[in-house]
Amino acid sequence: MRKGILLILSGFAGSGKGTIVKELIKRYDNYALSVSATTRAPRPGEVEGRDYFFKTREEFEEMIARDDFLEHAEYVGNYYGTPRQYVDDMLDKGMDVILEIEMQGALLVKERCPEAALMFVMPPSAGEVYNRLKKRGTESEEVILKRMKRGAEESRGICKYDFLIINDDLEKCIEEVNNTVQCAKCATLRNRDAIDTIIKEFDDFLMDKEEG
Repeated sequence: MRKGILLILSGFAGSGKGTIVKELIKRYDNYALSVSATTRAPRPGEVEGRDYFFKTREEFEEMIARDDFLEHAEYVGNYYGTPRQYVDDMLDKGMDVILEIEMQGALLVKERCPEAALMFVMPPSAGEVYNRLKKRGTESEEVILKRMKRGAEESRGICKYDFLIINDDLEKCIEEVNNTVQCAKCATLRNRDAIDTIIKEFDDFLMDKEEG
């Protein structure tokens, strides 16, 4: 069984990345969403191990000390982090694990997991980013402009990603993301075990022939 791939997905606000993740998990049986750990209290309806791994502050800091996280951060008084063990367990089962995360965290995870695939999703233009944020009707013009400024900063880091997906048509975009993941699995970087095995098999075969 081929090991799964860690897909780190980022994108501008309004890029549709959240919808893409939900549809990938709904349509295909090879995806699993990374479950984060947090020190905040569970909200009504949230389930341990499905929505989050809920930890005390002491437990979380012990995990930090053991280097148990791929990445972690503190936000508004609570810790949030991606447990390495959960991701590794899913990958070993052949599942493709999706980590939906912002750019700074994504690049940190890539440093620790060079075999991870970084994918950035964006609308076809900056104007479309603004239109989508405006269409939501949930944020003030001031907040939208802050998101646009953040997008301008993020645009300068897209070249650090492995793949760029343009979300102009949602259906095509979901298919393209899935196809790209399947192709990424074939990269030699992610198949060192198979390469090492075939090298050894050839060496053993030739050695047997020479000895025979």
